[in-house]
Amino acid sequence: MKTYKIIYNLLLAGALSGVAGCKLTQPIEQKARIAAPQTFAGQIDSTGIAAIQWKSFFKDAQLVALIDTALQNNLDLRIAAQRIEMARTNILAAQGALLPSVSAEVTGGGRKFGDYTMDGVGNYDTNFSDNIDANRRLPAPFLPDYFVGLRSAWEIDIWGKLKTQKKAAYNRLLATEKARHAIVTGLIAEIASAYYELIALDTEMAIIQKNIALQQSAVETIKIQKEGGRANELGVQQLSAQLFNTQSLEVEKQQEIIESENKLNLLLGRFPQPIVRSTILEQTLPQTAQAGVPANMLRRRPDIQQAQFDLLANYSEQQAAQLAFLPSLNITAFLGFNSFKSNLLLNPGSIAYNAIGGLAAPLLNRKALKAGQKRTEAASLEALYTYNRAVLTGFKEVSTSLKKLENNRKVNDFKTQEVEVLQQAVVTSKDLFATGYASYLEVITAQRSVLEAELSLTDVQKNQYLALIELYRSLGGGWE
Repeated sequence: MKTYKIIYNLLLAGALSGVAGCKLTQPIEQKARIAAPQTFAGQIDSTGIAAIQWKSFFKDAQLVALIDTALQNNLDLRIAAQRIEMARTNILAAQGALLPSVSAEVTGGGRKFGDYTMDGVGNYDTNFSDNIDANRRLPAPFLPDYFVGLRSAWEIDIWGKLKTQKKAAYNRLLATEKARHAIVTGLIAEIASAYYELIALDTEMAIIQKNIALQQSAVETIKIQKEGGRANELGVQQLSAQLFNTQSLEVEKQQEIIESENKLNLLLGRFPQPIVRSTILEQTLPQTAQAGVPANMLRRRPDIQQAQFDLLANYSEQQAAQLAFLPSLNITAFLGFNSFKSNLLLNPGSIAYNAIGGLAAPLLNRKALKAGQKRTEAASLEALYTYNRAVLTGFKEVSTSLKKLENNRKVNDFKTQEVEVLQQAVVTSKDLFATGYASYLEVITAQRSVLEAELSLTDVQKNQYLALIELYRSLGGGWE
């Protein structure tokens, strides 16, 4: 009676645990995700530039070839690919948890029972029985035990805990794939930006060299005037110093070009070497750059999609942590040959099998489970905040790039007019200086001003390309 009462109490405890668990497994209410605006500021509903494939978006054949090389060789992409493979193994492990485990086993051992124990007396007395033959007689005093066969264990997923863990692993895999897409978009944008920076450096180098030629001409002119008594040594020194300063800029610019080429080669996954590139005159910018609707950005931006899959994975893990409080149904079994004599191990009479099933539920000291539940709840909220931050970051980047592109176009118009005026001023100052109507200081000022303005115009043009590339990346373009 006592045995039946114990079993009854255990079953009752398991039933009560199951009832309590039904409350635990109710859907977990999360706070609402951030509500995104319907349109970008200053934009009409249209198809954004992110829908354009990168090979069509970038018109420069040299740049397209560089990007294609980077997508094959970049080490960050290869690292991301291995992370995807690691996440894929988690799915395999979660799938395996749903199936019974079966292992082949060959074991051997033995034990010597005490003479004054129940087992020791029983084994000793058994050998005097008339019901056993020589093969069944127990070895004494050391009792061997040999087993060859199969053992199995299986947790039946009656509450869906294991399926929930599998779902979490699957969402983790999707998140790692989106992380790789984010690396691709970032890599394409970084290569394109480095390429246009390199082209801008080439343009600045050409401007500096052109101004060196102008300044050398001015130095030669003032030296001739000095010999004719129309200028003094101070003018020669001032113009020569300006020439030396510009020549030093040329050397500095050469170093910047080398550093920019090496940076680009690193992204391409290769050792330093010259970069084949076009000129700034061969580059074109679209007249308009539409961002499209925010909903498209939310679907296309890999970092937002990654945050969303992480959010779903954490939600599933939170549910699995709650389901861990419910009773688990486990079945264990074995089938094989078992004997205390090695020569009889494979005898048909040594065949043995066993199957045990039972429910087990945590009743006391559930702190570890509660800690796991609290951890998953915190991780789920963290994932929610990360998702909201990714959405805010996306809108910030798109808005900044749109305004930067618009304002850089305006600045470019003013800078172009400024350069045209200052170039004409250099010609005028040179003519007036030759005829004695302008001083060498006016020539120096005009030449310095045009150099600074031309370099500034090049920087503005470069920023236009960089703003367009950043807009393309921030909208989620380039990862197809």
